[in-house]
Amino acid sequence: MKLQVKEQIKTLLAQENIKMKELAKMITETTGENCSPDSLSHKLRRGTLTYNETLMIAELLGYKIKFVKED
Repeated sequence: MKLQVKEQIKTLLAQENIKMKELAKMITETTGENCSPDSLSHKLRRGTLTYNETLMIAELLGYKIKFVKED
């Protein structure tokens, strides 16, 4: 079974030893729009994180998203 975005982001946060609060602060600093840890958690839980938000989070954590064709 493939991981959902929520699990993937939480895994990356754990690997990088970054807390949700720190990620929310990084997003706020990058976008200039307030992002609270609660609102970020709610988006992840509901599955309403946009693709652009996901790309930004990956970049902030030092990753990139790559499309790979399935066989």
